[in-house]
Amino acid sequence: MNATDTIVPAEAAHFGTLAAEWWDPKGSSAMLHRLNPARLVYLRAQVDAAWDLDPRTRTPLAGRRALDVGCGAGLLSEPLARLGAAVTGLDAAPENVAVARAHAAGQGLAIDYRAGDLAQVAGERFDLVVSMEVIEHVADPAAFVAGLAGALADDGLLILSTPNRTPLSRLALITVGEGLGMVPKGTHDWSRFLTPDELTALLVAEGLDVVDTRGLAFDPRTGFTLSANMAMGYFVTARRS
Repeated sequence: MNATDTIVPAEAAHFGTLAAEWWDPKGSSAMLHRLNPARLVYLRAQVDAAWDLDPRTRTPLAGRRALDVGCGAGLLSEPLARLGAAVTGLDAAPENVAVARAHAAGQGLAIDYRAGDLAQVAGERFDLVVSMEVIEHVADPAAFVAGLAGALADDGLLILSTPNRTPLSRLALITVGEGLGMVPKGTHDWSRFLTPDELTALLVAEGLDVVDTRGLAFDPRTGFTLSANMAMGYFVTARRS
């Protein structure tokens, strides 16, 4: 399997059926809406640290290209555009891309959304590549990481997030999350979750250095927060060696 042929058709179809509700904060993607603030806090801290940016700047990504892989209907792509980046959003489900384009147009945001796999950006390089809660859904994680690394500019930053493969993640995301209808049934396959060591090994194999890892925790009272505990899920930031 090559570095771009990583889409699982059933996974793309599953998320495509959720497209119409993606921007409804009380709909099937409600947990993603609750997760997005923690994603942005982490992303902003890593960008500022990597490129020695002023944390008070409202558009720290001005003049930089960003690629959001597995962008869904644009929940992260739109904030990246507001931070100043020239954003390309890539998703396997055409239904998601259609919703993303329509929503961005309504917000007055110029985002280059494309349907398909990483072949859609072959030969292009991006200063920032992000892929949040996606690698656990692909057919070949090693090939997927190779594709992400191939899209990274020489001084680029790669940021991923994914659930950890632990008893806690099985309980929280599948038994409770899917069992109680907080997350659509069939969203997760626990056997596909990667541990931090496994994901780090894939990144290192592509010539990248992992410069930061951070846990993601959930509290019913406060929602998702960054944490030193990576038992449920985690973020990883990598750069070229």
